Amino acid sequence: MKIETILLEKAISVFNELYNLDLKPNSVQITKTRKNYKGDYSIVVYPLLQYTKKSPQATGTEIGELLLKKYTFISDFEIVKGFLNLSLNNNFWLSIVEELQKEQITDPKTQKESGNVVIEYSSPNTNKPLHLGHIRNNLLGDSVSRILKYAGQNVKRVNLVNDRGIHICKSMYAYKMWGNEATPETAQKKGDHFVGDYYVMFEQMLKKDIEKLMGDENYTEKEARAESDLLKQAQRLLRKWERRSRNTIQLWEKMNKWVLAGFDDTYKKLGIEFDKTYFESETYLIGKSKVLQELKRGNLKFREDDSVFVDLSDEKLDNKILLRPDGTTVYMTQDIGTAIDRYEDYQFTKHIYVVGNEQDYHFKVLKIVLKKFGYEWHDRLEHFSYGMVELPDGKMKSREGKVVDADDLIDEMYDTARQKSEELGKLEGLTDKEKDDIIKIISLGALKYFILKVDPKKNMTFNPAESIDFNGNTGPFIQYTYARIQSLVRKAE
Repeated sequence: MKIETILLEKAISVFNELYNLDLKPNSVQITKTRKNYKGDYSIVVYPLLQYTKKSPQATGTEIGELLLKKYTFISDFEIVKGFLNLSLNNNFWLSIVEELQKEQITDPKTQKESGNVVIEYSSPNTNKPLHLGHIRNNLLGDSVSRILKYAGQNVKRVNLVNDRGIHICKSMYAYKMWGNEATPETAQKKGDHFVGDYYVMFEQMLKKDIEKLMGDENYTEKEARAESDLLKQAQRLLRKWERRSRNTIQLWEKMNKWVLAGFDDTYKKLGIEFDKTYFESETYLIGKSKVLQELKRGNLKFREDDSVFVDLSDEKLDNKILLRPDGTTVYMTQDIGTAIDRYEDYQFTKHIYVVGNEQDYHFKVLKIVLKKFGYEWHDRLEHFSYGMVELPDGKMKSREGKVVDADDLIDEMYDTARQKSEELGKLEGLTDKEKDDIIKIISLGALKYFILKVDPKKNMTFNPAESIDFNGNTGPFIQYTYARIQSLVRKAE
């Protein structure tokens, strides 16, 4: 029973006895006493004055004295500004704890639910390393997975690696042109950082190419982009990839291998794991096959430029392209294939996509398209939408190299934790391995709590110039409190 309910019953009983009334519980208000006043719970006296016809002080005193006389668990009272503040003794609090211990509390871990809940998170692109935005995505996905698993759900954690498309071909073309057969080993860089540098390089060269065309040919930016030979070369590379050109596929496999090794290292640092990893280079084929099948059935239409779209006018939405004029696929096509593939793998009762709020419309359309294609499980898809991570001067932009790198941030947190621990003398007498383990726990606790304490729906701003605080409402403070509680438990035993 709630403490407020107990006090409410006693207060109503005393009030009715004092003034010969028959008031109902909703006639009395009980709140927690404000921190700067003595007491645990407070009765609001003002609404009762209509019955007593007395001052707040006199009414509160009469009620308080009779409560003190009749109920031994009330140790004291005082009247402050129309509030009757009640102090409860230690025996009362002990009795509450004893009652809680007697209750049959079912551990949710023992209540296994049938069916699978699939949760997709991370979903990186193989043209760049993970950044702060990916950290938020991974930590939210991992947290949701842990919560649902603890609640008895059969959780399947999955990742979708976006390893195909024009952005991948941009980094591939840049490496072909300017890589000079370098490798992550010769460059002494993690593979994902190594490949990411070529993506940024391509975008920088493309920007120069566009500016030159705008100046020489008086093109608009859109026209210059369309006429850029650099971009056309990347698009040709994409078409070669879709035709499975041997040399193109070999280059793609080599660069993907470098990037995936880098991802695995970052995931290990963060403590992120997956039950299965899907690759867009495989699932897009399932989606494309399904689109062509629905086209034959007359459920999809051609536009004048030979692209294929689904008509969403009945849903009062824009028509959605599923195949480009040259027959290449779009993100929606790939997500259709991925959803079909996952349902065949898990027959999920629920599928949660942990993806930023910029894709709200995308997932709304995905459910509608799957429904049109006849999949009854379309309504089992849910989008866990969250806000973006921004820098003080705006959004992070990988193509401009304007990001907070995940590895750099993790390393910075580790160095900060080590420095503060050494300054406080907390690591004295420990082996190097013990020191390393503790510093990792503290630094990751600081980083994870910094990210997770912000409402997922809200955008959050991160200023790289300011280190994450280790004091106050932080992960290390919670870890410290936990350690103190464990110490108390050991001493009590």
